[in-house]
Amino acid sequence: MEFRDLKRQYQVLKLDIDEAIQSVLSSGSFIMGKQVVELEEKLAEYVGVKHCVSCANGTDALVLALKVLGIGEGDVVFVPDFTFFASAEAVSVVGAVPVFVDVDSETFNLDTKDLEEKINYVKALGSYNLKAIMAVDLFGLPAMYDEICSIAKINGLYVVEDAAQGFGGRIGDRKACSFGDISTTSFFPAKPLGCYGDGGALFTNNTAWAEKAMSYRMHGKGESKYDNVTIGMNSRLDALQAAVLQVKLNAFIQNELEAVNNVAKMYMEELQHCVHIPRVPNNFYSSWAQFTITLEDEKLRDSLQLFLKNKGVPTAVYYPKPLSSQPVYAQMSLPSTSTPVANDLCKRVLSLPMHPYLTEQEVQFICSSIKEWKTTML
Repeated sequence: MEFRDLKRQYQVLKLDIDEAIQSVLSSGSFIMGKQVVELEEKLAEYVGVKHCVSCANGTDALVLALKVLGIGEGDVVFVPDFTFFASAEAVSVVGAVPVFVDVDSETFNLDTKDLEEKINYVKALGSYNLKAIMAVDLFGLPAMYDEICSIAKINGLYVVEDAAQGFGGRIGDRKACSFGDISTTSFFPAKPLGCYGDGGALFTNNTAWAEKAMSYRMHGKGESKYDNVTIGMNSRLDALQAAVLQVKLNAFIQNELEAVNNVAKMYMEELQHCVHIPRVPNNFYSSWAQFTITLEDEKLRDSLQLFLKNKGVPTAVYYPKPLSSQPVYAQMSLPSTSTPVANDLCKRVLSLPMHPYLTEQEVQFICSSIKEWKTTML
């Protein structure tokens, strides 16, 4: 059994993917080929925004977004403490300061009450420029954007949506990657929409920002590649990855997103009285990058993980430590903050196999194994 079965997905999509790759090889156009432009147009249309600017990876997408907004030295960006390192890393790369905010124990996303408290706390310090909130759509579920955007507006802050795991999620009819002033996603292979290498994209309705991002991703170019108007970076999505993503995007829209939600539904029905399952708020829709359960304590979490391993069921811990406890940030002089929920979750979360090609029999085996473990603990 695979945690996220990319091999099974390839077998289903093999003919179309092989044909798409061969078309790029035959064209000889590997960097910024027509497939890239086509993909950007399709992604913007799907998300429902004016512009999509692709790039080399999801981390670069975040860096580009922050650079476009002019965020840099002395500026503060509020970041959830329970997420992958890249969210805070991008803030540090542009010279800004990440301030860590606690998360909700049920959705794993930014706690808006704690966000307000952290904003007021940093304001009172008086030595930083408050510039943005980076809201992460963790495990496929959009963050609470009505509240986050309201808080941002009151405090004059940008909202950067980190939808690296959230592509395909939505609130009502509005899709992930459309909630921020600038939004980003990742096409890392294990993401809801993944390529066969690295890739990322930035989304915005602001034409001037999109043009800036296109310049930054190609060495700060102006009218031509030998006309450099600013210091940029080399962050382009190659045509092979764009071709693969076009095939996968079609499958994602046509059946994978629905299929992965059916898997989540089976998990929830089977496990609701056995372990603590994730909560999807009313009117929210997740793309289920991960299905993460919560155990009562670290000892039980580790016990279940070992039990499932012995049954041949792969699991993962996302995440074993909060960002504020990472060595690089622990040694920095950052505004002192407390994030008890994030710290507690790191000891209790466990992610189960999750992808659109899990069979009902596989899900039943995983759930029956968890129930068997539960009986041994009584």
